[in-house]
Amino acid sequence: MTETLPPVGVDLFDVRQLCLNEVEPPRLSPEDELARDRIWGKAVQDNPSLFDGPVVACAGVEWEGAHSLVLSWARVSYRHYALRRVPGNTVWLPSLFVNVIQPTDDGCVMVARMSPSTAAPGRWQLPGGSVEPPGEGEMLDEGVLRRNAARELLEETGLDAAPEDLSLWGVTRGENRSIGLVYLAPPRPVAVVRERFAAAAAAERAKGCDPELDLFTLVSLPDHLAALDGPHADYLEPVVRRYTQGLLQHDA
Repeated sequence: MTETLPPVGVDLFDVRQLCLNEVEPPRLSPEDELARDRIWGKAVQDNPSLFDGPVVACAGVEWEGAHSLVLSWARVSYRHYALRRVPGNTVWLPSLFVNVIQPTDDGCVMVARMSPSTAAPGRWQLPGGSVEPPGEGEMLDEGVLRRNAARELLEETGLDAAPEDLSLWGVTRGENRSIGLVYLAPPRPVAVVRERFAAAAAAERAKGCDPELDLFTLVSLPDHLAALDGPHADYLEPVVRRYTQGLLQHDA
């Protein structure tokens, strides 16, 4: 049985098997291309740190059975997402990203804040980022996604995790229909998390760059997120809630 995912809300799905299929990106009219490029150019003027690198977009998601998800993807660049702001445009594709639940050995979860130079300044979220496409002719599979997630975790927090130690924990679908693949990392001691994060941020500043994540905190309950000053990624509260509830049920 194949069932299309529901179209609204911030959803968190229990996915145990993931199948990925590459498709061609949608064809754009000359008018759409001009409108996209105009909006992208204005965004770069406002934030020169934006770059038009290659990225994977989500072209469709369908269920096959209770916990098996088929995800279609296409090669685009960051410029493609400017189409969201073109009035009446219906051919833009949602983003596809990975993020990582990094627990500590005392039962907390690491959440971090995007720095002012990023595309989402001040936003609290899990470590992670957009999925980068494989080489031409190469397949995108769960092994590649785990490597993406491990690389994002290391670059943003200084925490090294072997890709094979990351497990697919869930899939989110939220704002602009964006799809997030949530991976779970092994627990780390709090002191190690603090030390590695500080070292990674210092290394970026030593190179004259702003770290992508400029602050982190550890939360043990979803209610703790309300004390964080600034916007939150739409998936953050549902993910923290389900993860911490799972810990409580396990302890009980």
